Formats: sequence, C-alpha cells, structure tokens
Amino acid sequence: MSVDWPEVSIEEIAAQQPNALATGPFGSAISSKFFVAKGVPVIRGSNLSTDIGIKLNDEGLVFVSEEKAKTFSRSIVKRGDLIFTCWGTINQVGMIHERSRWAEYVISNKQMKLTVDPLKADPKFIYYVFSSPTKQSEILANSIGAAVPGFNLGQLKKHTFKLPPLGTQRNIVNSLDLLDRKIQLNHQTNQTLEQMTQAIFKSWFVDFEPVKAKIAALEAGGSEEDALLAAMQAISGKGEAELTRLQAEQPKQYAELRATAELFPSAMQDSELGEIPEGWKCLALDQIAKYQNGLALQKFRPENEDDYLPVVKIAQLKKGYADHEEKASPNIKPDCIIDNGDVVFSWSGSLMVDTWCGGRAALNQHLFKVTSENYPKWLYFHFTRHHLEEFQRIAADKAVTMGHIKREHLKRALCAIPDGEFIESAGKVLSSVLNKQIELRLESKYLSELRDALLPKLLSGELSVSETANQTLEKAEPANV
Repeated sequence: MSVDWPEVSIEEIAAQQPNALATGPFGSAISSKFFVAKGVPVIRGSNLSTDIGIKLNDEGLVFVSEEKAKTFSRSIVKRGDLIFTCWGTINQVGMIHERSRWAEYVISNKQMKLTVDPLKADPKFIYYVFSSPTKQSEILANSIGAAVPGFNLGQLKKHTFKLPPLGTQRNIVNSLDLLDRKIQLNHQTNQTLEQMTQAIFKSWFVDFEPVKAKIAALEAGGSEEDALLAAMQAISGKGEAELTRLQAEQPKQYAELRATAELFPSAMQDSELGEIPEGWKCLALDQIAKYQNGLALQKFRPENEDDYLPVVKIAQLKKGYADHEEKASPNIKPDCIIDNGDVVFSWSGSLMVDTWCGGRAALNQHLFKVTSENYPKWLYFHFTRHHLEEFQRIAADKAVTMGHIKREHLKRALCAIPDGEFIESAGKVLSSVLNKQIELRLESKYLSELRDALLPKLLSGELSVSETANQTLEKAEPANV
C-alpha cells in the first residue's frame, strides 16, 4: 500500500542520458517559416490535452525538414517519452505511444520533454500521475508568470510523487489503460459511423443520387427494372455483378436494398430549392423543427445550492459535458432543460450542432434546443448540420464581436422532405446509427467517470489492483456494441 511506496522526484526517475529532461527550441528557431509539407512532426499545445486518456492528438500536426530537425537534437522526443506544456495551458501532458505513426517528433518552444528510466518507472504510470487532478492542481497552483501561466523545467524536475514497484505500476497502468482503450475504440467507431451517415444523407437528401440514377437509366432507353437496378447501385455502391452475388448469398439484405430503392421517385420537380425528387416537399428548417432558445440563466440562480442544474453555454457544448462552473434553478421551463440525446445548436459565436451527451442541464441563451413533433430526430439533426456551413459563413460576415444568425436564416434554410413512408424506411439506417453514436458516447462518459474515480485511489495506494479491483474493472468493461 501507499505507506510502503517511496516519495521520488521526476529528476530521480529520468533516464541517465543526455537531454532526458529538456525544453523545446527557442521560438524563432522553430517558427512557422520553417514548416514544410512533410518531414519530422512538431508537437504543439494543440496536440496535447488536459483530458485524461488523450495521450497525443495527431490531428493538425505541422512538420519541419529532417535537416532542420537535426539541429534540435535535445528537443527530439521518441516513443515512450512524455511532453509537458510550459507556457499557457500548463496542465497539458502527453505521451508518445509505443505504436505511434512517427518514430520521432520535435517539441515546440512551449513544451518540455521527459525520457523515463525504464528500470525505475513505467512512462504510462508517470503520464497518469501528471493527468491526475491532484498533480494538475499542484501545477496550476504553483505557476509562474502573471499574464501567461508558466511551468518551467526546474519545477518539473522537483515534482514528487509516490512510486510503487515496477510490477505494481504496470498493473495500475493496465487497469486504467483498459478503460482508455475502450473509450478510444468508441471514439474511432463513432468517427466511422459519422463518415458513413454523412455520405448517405448527402447522397439521398442533397444530391438525390438514386433518383438521378433512375432518370439516367430511363433516358438511356432502359426499363423500370433497369432504373431500379441503377438506384440500387447508387445506394449500395455495388456493381451489377456484386448485386447478383448479394441476391444469391444474402437475399434478405438484397430485398431490403430493393425496397429502399423502390421508394425513390424516377422524376424531378421544380421547387423553391431548385429541382427536387417528384412528390417531395420543400420546407424550411423552422417548419420541420422547433428551435427553442435558452435563457439568460444568471437570472435563474438555484434557491438551494444542493438542488441545481449545471449551466450549458457554448464552452460546455464544445467540451461535451457540463463542468458545473455555473448553476441554475431546476425550476426553469422544461423547454430550456436538455438531457442526453437532445439536439443542441449554438447559433452565436462558435456555431455548431451536436447531440448532447452530458446529462440533464440548463440551456443558456445563444443555444437552441431543437425538437420536432412531426419529424424524427435524425432528419432535423442532419438537415440543421447540412446548413451549418452556410450559417457559419453568415455569422462570419457580421461586423460584430460575436457573429450569429437570426431566425430569418432558419426560414431561408430550405430542405427537401420526402413522404412519411420514405422517412420511416430511411430512418431504419440513419436513426439507428445516430442512436448508436449516442449510446457509445454515453458509454465512454461512464467509463471516463469510472477511470477518474479509480485514478487517485490507485496512484495513492488506497486501492490496490487486487481481485476486488479487477472485478470492478471487469464489470465496467463494456460488452461488444
């Protein structure tokens, strides 16, 4: 237990080699003028995180040439090395994964690096130590600098923590990593589902590809059956031979595909939106959904500090969770209360649309809660997001500090809406995928909370990685979804 673990400093567990502890290059030496299309990636603050489990974000990496990287030899990081931010968001920490795409990176001028002595410590254990709320609070409380928080190499070297034996470190890491890996898998699955649904929605409801395929087949002198086959190919992305094989090997799936293709008309009609499929309606966003604005919640503070709803503003929508920084009365009108699965649209500042998965909360002004009595969630969610790029352009053009859209823009945002039978059929795919995405996000939220609860207890030795702890983790390990 923790009473038997020695207190050690970072300096004591650093590798016995040159530049095991080092800072990044001077700013002018690694400025943007040296960035190239490919080469050695540079790790900046945007590639690190304050969220546990996100050891390194490879998105948005910039590069310097291999020749330039050689001049930064002391600032090179490799697999297993840890990175810390020393200016700005100083509680950021990252680690180069053992299966990282690149063998080497360069840290920026605002980062520090640590190479751990593998005979003394597991790098992932040190990562979890510095991701813990206790250590992050300690770093923030002892920051240097006034306008911009700082955390220097001298401070990093002197940071102390309890260090269990290597075997215990690895057991702790395995327990926490089990949860992190599942959270990451959920995230990757959701990205794949997202790409799939966006492609389907654009093809069916924006580009009308199955309808156009039918029209092209008929105009070429084909029969109705030829037109139907063309639509099936447009929907599935399969050729005629592949569809023949699908019919023989998976007749049920083939029949479902054929039934979906039959629902697409084989002609277009003029509308205010332009040409849309025959029989479809042209409706504005505010005709298919209700956009309920939130409240100025500073006027609705809780009467009892123990009975409240966390306030969701644009910042919390971006984070994906309510941080409880502000609180509101639970007695506000229900239309301004959101819960898991609700569609939320920020119409001011950073315009975005998302399905909320952060629990019951109070919605602040500048955010719409989007609902509908007549149309399913997947339909108004995807159409709102379809118009988001245009809304963002409108907001950016406004000569004000914080751009926004108005309700008149919802009236101008037109949508091609099919009949109820088509919506029901399409919903078998698009609704189920959206529900799966929400399910995976809620599962990840639960696993994150479990990991965060276990983390300080495991690191302090209050909870050992015993059979009891392992049983807890096994129960938390999600079933295949």
